Amino acid sequence: MLNSAKKNWIRFWMRYAGLKPLGRMATRMAVMFAPPFKDTRSLAFLNRKGFIAPSATLYHNGLCIGSNVFVSDRVTIYKAKNGGPVVLEDKVTILNDCIIETGEKGSVKIGAKSYIHPGCHFNAYLSAINIGSSVMIAAECAFYAHDHGMKPGVPIRTQPLLTKGPIYVGDNAWLGTKVTVLNGVRIGKGAVVGAGSVVTKDVPDNAIAYGVPARVAKMRGDP
Repeated sequence: MLNSAKKNWIRFWMRYAGLKPLGRMATRMAVMFAPPFKDTRSLAFLNRKGFIAPSATLYHNGLCIGSNVFVSDRVTIYKAKNGGPVVLEDKVTILNDCIIETGEKGSVKIGAKSYIHPGCHFNAYLSAINIGSSVMIAAECAFYAHDHGMKPGVPIRTQPLLTKGPIYVGDNAWLGTKVTVLNGVRIGKGAVVGAGSVVTKDVPDNAIAYGVPARVAKMRGDP
């Protein structure tokens, strides 16, 4: 438990936290006595600029962060050549070891109050990944807004990237652990996707889907 002196230390330094070098340094000072893992999330509410862990890597000049956002340890937000913006709206939580990457006009937007558990990957090339508000995404989920060409006789790595369109996850949806979502897919509002599923086709609002590929099993509220 934190005593009053440690709490005052954290509050003092978090007043100056932010994305600029001095703000990152202030965050580093604050975490000297901060609680670990999810308990550190409370620090994001001590400053409208939120909390960006000192170990997080921000290599993206198109990053836009709302108020009270929490970005945890070893998160990487990366912009490759011609990458589009990354937008984290108010009170988004990104936990440990997540990777958000944009390239070739791809973009990522995560809506307000959405909660991203550890180890998730958002890989947006050619198209967008749009996550709605209050979405729950469990650990190690992966989102790919593109694919590789598969023309025979040509190495995969030399073939151009392709896309069927953006990924959209509606408000209040919940994705279980290790769900993979492919390009061109819409997951509806309030939908639930079971752990380990691979989503290749749209999932309607309030549907419960699972499997490889994911199929709708029933609707929320059904007997």
